[in-house]
Amino acid sequence: MATRILDPFRIDGPTCISFSGGRTSAYMLWRVLQSNGGLPQDAVVCFANTGKEDEATLRFVRDCEQNWNVPIVWVEYRPDGYAVVDFDTASRNGEPFEAIIRKRNYLPNPVTRFCTVELKIRAMHKHLRSLGWGEGDHCWDQMVGIRADEPSRVARIRARPSPETTKETMVLPLADAGITVTDVGAFWDQQPFTLELPTYKGKTLAGNCDLCFLKGAAQVQSLIAEKPERAIWWAKMEALALALASKPDGAVFRKDRPSYAQMLAFTQAQADAFGYSAAEADDAIECVGCTD
Repeated sequence: MATRILDPFRIDGPTCISFSGGRTSAYMLWRVLQSNGGLPQDAVVCFANTGKEDEATLRFVRDCEQNWNVPIVWVEYRPDGYAVVDFDTASRNGEPFEAIIRKRNYLPNPVTRFCTVELKIRAMHKHLRSLGWGEGDHCWDQMVGIRADEPSRVARIRARPSPETTKETMVLPLADAGITVTDVGAFWDQQPFTLELPTYKGKTLAGNCDLCFLKGAAQVQSLIAEKPERAIWWAKMEALALALASKPDGAVFRKDRPSYAQMLAFTQAQADAFGYSAAEADDAIECVGCTD
């Protein structure tokens, strides 16, 4: 690993580059390409599509592929394993997400985040094992786009809290290189393309799953006010979970705030009366499986 000490973006063994579809992880990928003269033979770039990413995110992943001439493997969860898709065939109506909810018969929540584990981590791992990776105590390095100005996330990932990561080494090159949201923003200001989603204090509010239950209530309400149709799938899943009812508490994504149907109804009733509070933009719960 000596070369990585000098350049955290250098790859010297089997490495999975986890690409969330956001600006930060895309910048990480670009730095990897620059440091290695392209994508090394023993590196794989994976984008795990849940079906609830904004269309702009899917376009951005495709644009990175095309503009940088880099292969990106699009993986999706399936009840019997996983599937490799592409921009044209990727799910856009939450199909992978709904499939795992139906399999579990209850909804993920801030404590039990099986959506991240099943839809992203395990889907990527299944693809890597299909390539023959996975022998021995250390199988591969996993590059994740967490910046230096996200110290709590850096600490949590380096503490290896998940049993899903026991055979991989989590690598955080952006944090090691001291990269901040300002650096990422400056980079994309100079590029001919970018992620066509607005940011607030460096955060892409509609990034990852559009109305993820880990996002702050004010943020979710604001996103619903912007596009009310965003709430339809989430409200449908809460109704589905209530019908399945394998767990009494599993019929809502969050017990500590209104349901998605209630937030949608509130937005429709209040129209423009709801003001987005910048002070409430930081109440999101951190998730080690999602990056900007």
